[in-house]
Amino acid sequence: MRILYTAEATATGGREGRVRSTDGALDLDLAIPKELGGPGGVASNPEQLFAAGFAACFENAVRLAARRRKMPVGQASVTARVGIGPDDSGGYRLSVRLHVRLPELDGEAAGQIANDAHQVCPYSNAVRGNIDVQVVVDPAPDVI
Repeated sequence: MRILYTAEATATGGREGRVRSTDGALDLDLAIPKELGGPGGVASNPEQLFAAGFAACFENAVRLAARRRKMPVGQASVTARVGIGPDDSGGYRLSVRLHVRLPELDGEAAGQIANDAHQVCPYSNAVRGNIDVQVVVDPAPDVI
């Protein structure tokens, strides 16, 4: 693989510390969510960062897939829900549920685009076979 871009970020203090990208564009305090026994609050966590990255990457893959099929996706959006929980070996695992909204397309066409996107998205390809990923096409809102 020929690398086109490399992102770099450094974390200090683990889940109760800070994360910063080399260029300074990302600079966030981290806190353990209340659901995991931490204080929560107005700070991010690794699961939020993963959800944001996966959602943005998958939405772009949706747009690529739609262009390839010559279908409109002007108001497309993707919401990623990243879950974390214990596994059977004493460690932790992630799960991902991607909610794809393509209001300009009918359900069948939206499903085709979402499936195509799941094949080309670098995040999908990186976690395939290791993390449970569900792709859900949310229904378009009723037009009045």
